[in-house]
Amino acid sequence: MTTTSKGLNVSLEPHLVEALKQVQNALPEELKAKLSEYVAQSAKPIIPYELLQEVSQWSRTPAGKDKLGSTSMNPQDYSMVSLLAGTTTSPEKSFGDYTPPASPEKQAADRARERKAITALVNSIFSIFGAGFAAWWASDRTGWRDEYKVLFGLAVGIIVAISEGILFLIWTSRRTSAGSRKRDNGRHKKDDADTEVETKQDEPTQIIKASTQQDEGSTLRQRH
Repeated sequence: MTTTSKGLNVSLEPHLVEALKQVQNALPEELKAKLSEYVAQSAKPIIPYELLQEVSQWSRTPAGKDKLGSTSMNPQDYSMVSLLAGTTTSPEKSFGDYTPPASPEKQAADRARERKAITALVNSIFSIFGAGFAAWWASDRTGWRDEYKVLFGLAVGIIVAISEGILFLIWTSRRTSAGSRKRDNGRHKKDDADTEVETKQDEPTQIIKASTQQDEGSTLRQRH
């Protein structure tokens, strides 16, 4: 019994009920008892996948083949492919919407954007530490006390960090707005294409209407 089949049910369609009723009396007693509640008059709308699998496995055994052959039933009619035909898997469950994977082009573009963002972040970190060290080194030549040199280096590093943060936010917002514009342009192009197709489809109708009106006018003039 596979792990994936545990807990799964199958919709009990009329043709499946009929097939199970035909084979019910030929089944072993234990399997027959399990199946009885699903083929009764007040049958349930679903049947466990595992139970169908047991019926299918029994039909492939030598005893099952002999039993089915003696009653003029074909063992192939009770294979899983035949039993599951026209049924729905676990109709009582609500599965989430399928989200297809991104296209290779989109994945490559996303990776490129990630690399750019990481590069910008690393450059910002180096700029902050570099500016702080440069400020400390420059203040060392002025003869300041050590605490002043450290404070000056920290102040320069903080200023550079704030500047880099602002630049990073601006770069991120521009990239986001550019992506939104591309999506909007794509939607507008699609809408324009649909409108153009509808216009082309309407043109023959308008021409036919105009021709009909002209013919009616000519007929009226001829009657006068």
